[in-house]
Amino acid sequence: MKFLVTGVAGFIGFHVARKLCDMGYEVVGLDNLNDYYDVNLKLARLKELSNSAEASKGLFRFVKLDLADREGIAALFEKEQFNRVIHLAAQAGVRYSIDNPMAYSDSNLVGHLTILEGCRHNKVEHLIYASSSSVYGLNNKTPFSTADSVDHPISLYAATKKANELMSHTYSHLYGIPTTGLRFFTVYGPWGRPDMALFKFTDAIVKGKKIDVYNNGDMSRDFTYIDDIVEGIIKVQDKVPVFDESWKVELNSPAKSSAPYRIFNIGNGNPVKLMEFINSLERSLGMKVNKNFMPMQAGDVYQTYAEVEDLFSVTGHKAKVNVEHGVSKFVEWYSEFYNLTK
Repeated sequence: MKFLVTGVAGFIGFHVARKLCDMGYEVVGLDNLNDYYDVNLKLARLKELSNSAEASKGLFRFVKLDLADREGIAALFEKEQFNRVIHLAAQAGVRYSIDNPMAYSDSNLVGHLTILEGCRHNKVEHLIYASSSSVYGLNNKTPFSTADSVDHPISLYAATKKANELMSHTYSHLYGIPTTGLRFFTVYGPWGRPDMALFKFTDAIVKGKKIDVYNNGDMSRDFTYIDDIVEGIIKVQDKVPVFDESWKVELNSPAKSSAPYRIFNIGNGNPVKLMEFINSLERSLGMKVNKNFMPMQAGDVYQTYAEVEDLFSVTGHKAKVNVEHGVSKFVEWYSEFYNLTK
């Protein structure tokens, strides 16, 4: 079976591609290697993939291509004839979208459409794509359920992810393309993104700098370790949605449809206070940190908390890694990657 993994030089895409190769699948990895964050980290991930034993068997190939390149994406799909697509590439970042809204048009809207078109014209048997917990927006009821309305996003990033879900449903309905959207909840771990809290905090602490703690630390997140995310994706890709003529808009969850369409939360299901998360990091580093307490930023939410029973009932997947262990594994990787000694 041949997979396309978009965003393969990114945090989640790298781990997913490596796991698929370990399982013996052929993987074509796509990325445009943009400079939203350190390109050297992206190149290091690609080097790690390319140097693996699985890659030497011809299981992994990298293609540098932008999602907004309509002709390029169409040609890639026609040439490769993928069985399944795991679409993880996007312009990420809630806060970045406040200051740089135009950056989200090509990657998250046009880019998602080119992937849908590729699947439509080449009989892809399952498209799995990244949505986000940010779609819950102004929702206050927790845990966040896929049965809830998500019509009030509070950042452009969240709005583009909601749009991706709607676009996917349209293609599932019109063309019978099985699509599954995964709403990720605060993913962290080795090879993580430098714009995410754990990486930023660690980088600041080892350099003796203060860390910015928003909403005076009074926030919680459903931190989800990367290995749990990858396991969930691998299990989901094997559960191909089917038509269900009994489903009705008035009676059933918006996470399903009469079309072959599903939405799942993929998180830990166990929110952790931000200050507890920082305490775990201090213990792992063996260092205390000076904190610069800040007000809530625009686009941020007070709490994220995933209801994950739907995912468990369909795939049997349940997150296993707690924050203390996950943070220590990140610190171990960070120290090795940047040649630090504790």
